[in-house]
Amino acid sequence: MANNMATVDMSTLRQAIEQRKADVLANMYDDNAQVQIISKDHQPSKPLELHGKQAISEFMTDICQRDMTHKVRDEVVSTDRISFTEDCQYPGGEHVLAASVLELRNGKIVRQVMVEAWDD
Repeated sequence: MANNMATVDMSTLRQAIEQRKADVLANMYDDNAQVQIISKDHQPSKPLELHGKQAISEFMTDICQRDMTHKVRDEVVSTDRISFTEDCQYPGGEHVLAASVLELRNGKIVRQVMVEAWDD
């Protein structure tokens, strides 16, 4: 691993999510990373798929600009994977719970699978 390459760690990841720092989050992803999101709008047979750091950065910017809170919980960390849940709430009270599994390589996120559940 190159010395100038940032290494993803749970503390920095949690802080970036909870403080809605899209630029910090985007820099944790490999240039060729892939993100797969399963949600109320993107069922398992047709998930939202983001390919590459630019697309992921745009998605993170959109999420982080929303007026909502994020709380990271239930972290499990190993040398090549991180998983966690994220409890989000909009000002009107609507909750979103997301569970993510991140695959790490050379200190960067190369793959993420996220499943979201929304209040009606």
